[in-house]
Amino acid sequence: MLFANYYQPDRVKNASFEEVDRHHTYNPTFTNRLLRSEFLKHGIELNNPDVNEGREIAFSILHDGQALDQISEPKYLIATENPHICPLNKDRGYLSQFNGVFTWNTDFANLPNFSHVFIPNQVRSLPTPSFSERPIFSCIINANKAFPKGLENDLYRERLEVIRWYETNAPEYFSLYGLGWGKPEPAFTPAEKVARRIKRLASQLFAYKPFPSYAGEVPDKELIYRQTKFAYCYENVANLPDYISEKIFDCFFGGCVPVYWGSSTISQHIPKSCFIDRRDFKNTAEVHRFLLNIDEQEYTKYQESIRDFLSSSKAMEFDTTSYVSTIISKILKDLNHA
Repeated sequence: MLFANYYQPDRVKNASFEEVDRHHTYNPTFTNRLLRSEFLKHGIELNNPDVNEGREIAFSILHDGQALDQISEPKYLIATENPHICPLNKDRGYLSQFNGVFTWNTDFANLPNFSHVFIPNQVRSLPTPSFSERPIFSCIINANKAFPKGLENDLYRERLEVIRWYETNAPEYFSLYGLGWGKPEPAFTPAEKVARRIKRLASQLFAYKPFPSYAGEVPDKELIYRQTKFAYCYENVANLPDYISEKIFDCFFGGCVPVYWGSSTISQHIPKSCFIDRRDFKNTAEVHRFLLNIDEQEYTKYQESIRDFLSSSKAMEFDTTSYVSTIISKILKDLNHA
């Protein structure tokens, strides 16, 4: 048996492979568990580093950019996190130190150690409720987070614009779900922080709601998407090549039609008949008018396109099995030629 380290921030005692992910509510460990089980078939046991203490290590895998202190070769990087959140994922000097880099980011396709993987999903196609069986007109399911102001292509700010537009203009057509919306939005400048404290105190003492559309946390996004006609599905940042996260797939699995804004290459991988492209509209008001004019027949066409896509080979490029196969094939090849 060979042993390999799997470095993931804040994970010890093989927490990376537990069935329930205690660190991310909407980020199940299925992918890590499949990666580990497939490596075991080849006589390789993948563990968090503390579990492997004292053992000879065949190789190490880092899940997103982290410090490389005392991590010996061969070493590999899975760089799936948004590089604005994990800057090391876009540092060419850092990436060049690995025997292999697995990422969606085609900006690095010219690196000799580059292997392309999409952010993985458990792709499936199941029957879902029809247009008339969905009582929620539109929603957003996201956590109350933000980038500091000034970031180019910031879509956190665009989500806030959607929320505030509906709360002001069409509150009966929108519901907000996710973590942290019982508190005001994040603050960065001294003036913003003071204003946030005042709003926070008002929410604690006087039942002030920073976001009146907030309908609560949800343990399972699919339960909400199965009740919702349209979901505003925005990535954290726009115009990153092939950065297509689980967000649009979560909508698809629930049979909910997404209003998508994010990857610059989305239409190269997912048919436009499966989603509404936010880039085609000037503002949220224009999107809302468009949604109001979609009848049951047209909605059914979207759902049929989604089902066809989820059953296609193109969708399987996003499946966890493709992601795991790419990583294992590359590492085994390297080990066999070592």
